[in-house]
Amino acid sequence: MKTIEKVLIVGGGIGGQSAGIALRQIGIEVEIAEILPKFDVYGVGIIQQANALRALDALGVADEALRRGSPYPKVKMCTATGHQIAEAGTDPIGRFPSHNGISRRVLHDILLERSIELGVKYRLGLTVDSITDKEDGVDVVFSDGTAGSYDLLIGGDGINSKVRNLIFGESKPNYVGLSNWRYAFKRPKDLDTGYIYFGKKSKLGIIPMTEDSCYVFVVSAEGADNPFIKEDQMIQKLQSYMKEYPIPMIQGLIDQVVDPKLVNYRPLETLNLPAPWYKGNVIIIGDAAHATIPQLGSGAALAIEDAVVLAEEIKKQDGAQAIFSRFMKRRYDRCKMVVESSEKLGVWELMEFSGQKLPDDANIGATMGKTTGMLAQPI
Repeated sequence: MKTIEKVLIVGGGIGGQSAGIALRQIGIEVEIAEILPKFDVYGVGIIQQANALRALDALGVADEALRRGSPYPKVKMCTATGHQIAEAGTDPIGRFPSHNGISRRVLHDILLERSIELGVKYRLGLTVDSITDKEDGVDVVFSDGTAGSYDLLIGGDGINSKVRNLIFGESKPNYVGLSNWRYAFKRPKDLDTGYIYFGKKSKLGIIPMTEDSCYVFVVSAEGADNPFIKEDQMIQKLQSYMKEYPIPMIQGLIDQVVDPKLVNYRPLETLNLPAPWYKGNVIIIGDAAHATIPQLGSGAALAIEDAVVLAEEIKKQDGAQAIFSRFMKRRYDRCKMVVESSEKLGVWELMEFSGQKLPDDANIGATMGKTTGMLAQPI
């Protein structure tokens, strides 16, 4: 049985870098191929629940994420006028709080610093053009015409994964009818935790990132045909959503939305690839396999967990098929639960925004509570 010594990771995002770190920690040579010619991560924030911090701790970076982010307790879920109706989030896990808010750019930098410290090799500005799976490894041709041979290939190249399409055939993400707006702000003095407000036409959250900064996200329904939003409409539309919430903390931020280039807008899409997520010596992880909408704030966490679990199984060195099979047993049901629960929450939100009556069994708080409770379980 061939020992796994050299691995190619396609995609240098959160999942790819996490996998690179995890594999270097067990002594495996790692190359990461990233299609961007340079890293330019937009600095809107990300929510890290306790299970994400637990996984980051396995990579040796949880404490740095907490130091450079903003730990906070459970999120307060409120009506549009500010009346609290529930709390959301995982329970603390050991020394890790329910949540940590952090800039995506800062998280990327933390992972990159750790990767470089451990000797991960980066190749920027290219991806794979072809993958040839063999009995004892994988041969690839890169988009710059160079070639390479590896024991395993990990596709961590996101929801529009080139690796997934090369290995499993073309598959397209599913637009769910919702969109997400995000913008970074100076942190209000009275922001003591994360807040989510439920309005008639949108959902708004305000999340700490550091002692001095926060970000606001808005989930809205822009149309079933996924309309393109012009840059000169960004400020007016985001401000109009924020005006629905007569919360002094929110109202005080509206006039700070001044730069359309800093409005981060994206339609929300999902993708849940049927099992297995591997073929031969190639496996895909993160959004390439199980992209979820952010209703549970767990997409990045799942990618980090994927990386940790995959490295734990590779360390056993008993062949790709045994490794990948165990990985699927540990990951498939957990990731499927998050994708499907998030989609259910999204359906209910879309119904709410369009004035439809929700099903009798629709319970946003209970669904979030059950799912986040499961996320606190060991991986």
